[in-house]
Amino acid sequence: MNSEADRAVLSRTLRVDDIRDGASGEMAVTKAEMNAIAGMLDLVALEGLTFNYRLNHGGGGRLHLTGNLHANVTQTCVVFLDSVEASLDVPVEVEFWPARLIEDFERSADSLGLLDWPEAVVDGKIDLGPVIYETLATALEPYPKREGVSFDWSQGPSEEAGSAKSGPFAALAALKRR
Repeated sequence: MNSEADRAVLSRTLRVDDIRDGASGEMAVTKAEMNAIAGMLDLVALEGLTFNYRLNHGGGGRLHLTGNLHANVTQTCVVFLDSVEASLDVPVEVEFWPARLIEDFERSADSLGLLDWPEAVVDGKIDLGPVIYETLATALEPYPKREGVSFDWSQGPSEEAGSAKSGPFAALAALKRR
């Protein structure tokens, strides 16, 4: 989650030493930041992007973050190119570990089955900006469609509808026979 592009658009750093156990807060994203994120994610509009979080300390300098991301997004319908609005409320759970623990973990065999890789604590700080950005990016509908719209591909009525010759490879079989 810590790519330079994400950090340049949205950065919300917290010093680990200043975080008390059970600390919570809300981060609101500015209009300029929302406009930049909307451009990066090819959104028609992005409004009301906020992030509520709670941080708890774990052993060995680890931090456990839980929270919720809220946003109102407008995407483009992939069928009719109309605007499609959605209200997002996405739960978030992230682990932050000191870099040395991540390096040790990488060398262990246990890391192969891990689904969510921990984020690194860098120079005694964590950055919630990339967490916000990537949570939003992954929560978006990959193929937004207006309600009631479907994308059914058809090349017209088929005389062989329902037969074995109307499957996805029927056209290839017809070419082979030529």
